[in-house]
Amino acid sequence: MYQQMIFVNLATDDVEASGRFFTELGYTINPQFSTDACACVVISDTIVAMLLSREHYATFTQKEIVDSSKASEVLLCLSAESREKVDELVDRAVAAGGRATGRTQDHGFMYGRAFDDLDGHTWEVMWMDPAAVQS
Repeated sequence: MYQQMIFVNLATDDVEASGRFFTELGYTINPQFSTDACACVVISDTIVAMLLSREHYATFTQKEIVDSSKASEVLLCLSAESREKVDELVDRAVAAGGRATGRTQDHGFMYGRAFDDLDGHTWEVMWMDPAAVQS
């Protein structure tokens, strides 16, 4: 069966620093699709973040590029396999230079926290009890 992928394109002020930030979170950079203007961050088999210099990003859109340190253009949410993994990823992001943001959300069956990356893009990390979503 075909597995649809998502390629999240994000503008960054410093491709190298942003790529290093995500490797410190445990993700890898795919050198085949990375250049001085783009870091291809492999999050999973079906999720890839393309961290593009603002100049390179501008070649894909006619719209103004949002300053993500001042305005929100998207909320990205990654699943985690446990509550502990949520905390682990957010804590690693903070240690790598990111910033914890928002409030911890604990609904018992669902737990989440969030961080802003070096450019201010907000990444939520969420765990949900599989029993809560079974049909």
